[in-house]
Amino acid sequence: MTRRESAARRVSGPRGTLPGVTPMRIVRGDATNPQAKGLKIIGHICNDVGGWGKGFVLALSRRWPEPERDYRHWHRHRAENDFGLGAVRLVQVRPDIWVANMIAQRGIRRGSAGPPIRYDAVERCLMTLGDHARTLGASVHMPRIGCGLAGGRWELIGPIIEAMLCRRGIDVTIYEVD
Repeated sequence: MTRRESAARRVSGPRGTLPGVTPMRIVRGDATNPQAKGLKIIGHICNDVGGWGKGFVLALSRRWPEPERDYRHWHRHRAENDFGLGAVRLVQVRPDIWVANMIAQRGIRRGSAGPPIRYDAVERCLMTLGDHARTLGASVHMPRIGCGLAGGRWELIGPIIEAMLCRRGIDVTIYEVD
């Protein structure tokens, strides 16, 4: 077993338990620098108010300007498009890498309705992301989406990732910051 394989933890159980299920890998590293061969999609959660400036998006913007530019344009023209909870846009940043801007956060502050994360929107976004990944033949890479500024709980989001991606045979790697 390689060092990277030994660092990865399987979240969805032993290999081969369910046909077609790909175990989620959790590794230490930078999700903006996915460690895999072939085509890759970096997924992350965005809010529905057009705010881009804190959390994981800063790392994305430092590496590539296109995801932020596309998100801002998408929001600015929301009356004419599908911008809203559950929507996903893929932005190609390299020949082998796309970034998936996924709208699954209502606003940016915790309020009487709880944290900004919307689990039903996460589920819809990940279903669409899975469709894109299957069409492209791409693996999916992301931080622990929705668990930072959005206030989500990993024990709820992890199983959604497994259901929407891993159980469909899509390779998923979750990156934890060193």
